[in-house]
Amino acid sequence: MTMEVRARAPGKIILAGEHAVVHGSAAVAASIGLYTSVTLRFHSPSDNDDNTLTLHLMDVGLNFSWPIGRIKEVLPDSTNTIASSPTTCSPETIKLIATLVEEHEIPETKIGIASGVIAFLWLYTSIHGNKAATVSVSSELPLGSGLGSSAAFCVSLCGAFLGLSDSVKVDFGQHGWAAFGEKEQQLVNKWAFEGEKIIHGKPSGIDNTVSTFGNLIKFKSGDLTRIKSNMILKMLITNTKVGRNTKALVAGVNERKNRHPDAMTSVFTAVDFISNEFTSILQSSSDDHLQKEQKVEELMQMNQGLLQCMGVSHASIETVLRATLNYKLTSKLTGAGGGGCVLTLLPSLLSSTVIDKVIEELEECGFQCLIAEIGGNGLEICFDGLS
Repeated sequence: MTMEVRARAPGKIILAGEHAVVHGSAAVAASIGLYTSVTLRFHSPSDNDDNTLTLHLMDVGLNFSWPIGRIKEVLPDSTNTIASSPTTCSPETIKLIATLVEEHEIPETKIGIASGVIAFLWLYTSIHGNKAATVSVSSELPLGSGLGSSAAFCVSLCGAFLGLSDSVKVDFGQHGWAAFGEKEQQLVNKWAFEGEKIIHGKPSGIDNTVSTFGNLIKFKSGDLTRIKSNMILKMLITNTKVGRNTKALVAGVNERKNRHPDAMTSVFTAVDFISNEFTSILQSSSDDHLQKEQKVEELMQMNQGLLQCMGVSHASIETVLRATLNYKLTSKLTGAGGGGCVLTLLPSLLSSTVIDKVIEELEECGFQCLIAEIGGNGLEICFDGLS
């Protein structure tokens, strides 16, 4: 008898407040309707000859498989697991798990995947110990583009792993996608944060929280506030495919602040007002959707101008801004800037013909275009039942 579960978790964007949030301003993050999906299947008694833990990373074409005996050799304490109590992976354990990953040859061009595989092994063995299983991962999110792909990876893994554990209460007979309860979501989020630590070192916790709970989150000075939006927004997300050094960009903004303290403080204060107004509009009960869209456009335009004042734009970003402006559409960078992704609001009355033209023009520049609704559901699971 084989039990299988699927889990999916969304990526994220920053709607307003990036960079300024480091200097005390508010920022707003939202889930996007692009998902990372995980399928977990435990091996049945008839699979005794396949006593392995296997990971398929579908989008990058990499497969990993470890005999359970080998995992026990490297991680002898993995049988003492308590899924309801998330723990931090020690540097020593990370080094041990890395030896398991190094037994597989990862191409140099994909070596960045290694930390994610380490996180997978830690999360799986922490929650399920030494059970033989097959895990498959696929994603609609481009890697390393600032859309929270690593958080969606960790959240979807934890959703699948906990979905077949004794630590959460779930209805195995449910049909279609369903969300965990609040308590279960909190547990998933804590485990996912531990995975993010392995991948990023010192994550903020914002990405995994947005991915777990969905909708929107306002964050300021370390405090995260979940927001329920009453407004559906559709965005064109343009991935410039230009890599960026987030630490260098953050340092650059800080240096500019040191050179122009009063001016930059005013910039950060303005961003704070924009983030707060963004939140108010998205929570508004007003049914004048067109007016709210217009206000969102104006706030995005102002925020982009302030990001340019901070010096975090890039030639590729400016190319997207000009191309979309030709169609009277409003865009802003999202995340660290210096490349990465750009958001373009797609008004509800905009024709599909115009959208197709914009995408064609941007793709001719070598960019990748994705369309997604903003602020939708977070982590969801689906049981295929017993077979």
